[in-house]
Amino acid sequence: MRRATVGSSALLSPPSSMRSNVRILIVDDEPRLLDAVQVGLEAEGFSVDVVDRGDKVLPMATGTSYDAIVLDIMLPGLNGYEVCAQLRAEEVWTPILMLTAKDGEWDEAEALDIGADDFLRKPFSFVVLVARIRALIRRGAAARPVVLEAGDLVLDPAERLVRRGDEDVALTAKEFGILEYLMRNAGHVVTKTDLIEHVWDEHYSGDMNVVEVHVSALRRKIDAPFSRQSIETVRGFGYRLMAGGG
Repeated sequence: MRRATVGSSALLSPPSSMRSNVRILIVDDEPRLLDAVQVGLEAEGFSVDVVDRGDKVLPMATGTSYDAIVLDIMLPGLNGYEVCAQLRAEEVWTPILMLTAKDGEWDEAEALDIGADDFLRKPFSFVVLVARIRALIRRGAAARPVVLEAGDLVLDPAERLVRRGDEDVALTAKEFGILEYLMRNAGHVVTKTDLIEHVWDEHYSGDMNVVEVHVSALRRKIDAPFSRQSIETVRGFGYRLMAGGG
């Protein structure tokens, strides 16, 4: 891979003896941003590979063991959503931080629904980018099934489909995100704060009761029509999805 330089460069890549065993893949089609991020991360001690097309990511991610992938949404070849879905469909569970120049909660929701682990809008602080990457690395790449199941309740993150028995259930982006997080933690209590951080944004400062509103709407769609009670309210703590789907 090419080595990025910035002018006379106060940010110089550390010698190989100082390089970290932590390997990062950066995917973006903006040359200046790609170069600057590569140089900056290498100065922080990471080993960094870069690529500027979405259709080049899968061979790299399956041929090299990365600790995290920083993935732009707007890419030639395949966009970031398609790349993320493709990686998850191939059971590549490397933590993914998605970048976008767009400003809107629908883009964030779609990224998380498809299987991304975190989301950062451009322009961003390099300090925040490094902190987010380190947080993802600490969490690690937990293996996640492509299709989630709890009894006859099925959720497919890649296809964004929910089914109860033989019947498809249409959900909004927020309802889908809540259900996915509950299903990934089936049998365990999930707090409102957990849901806000994973489905909305860790910096969300609005009314926490918005969670109750969306959970109630979700129950009306996945439980009430089927005479089920899969989402349990744990008073004073949060919610728990019954492992058997209710």
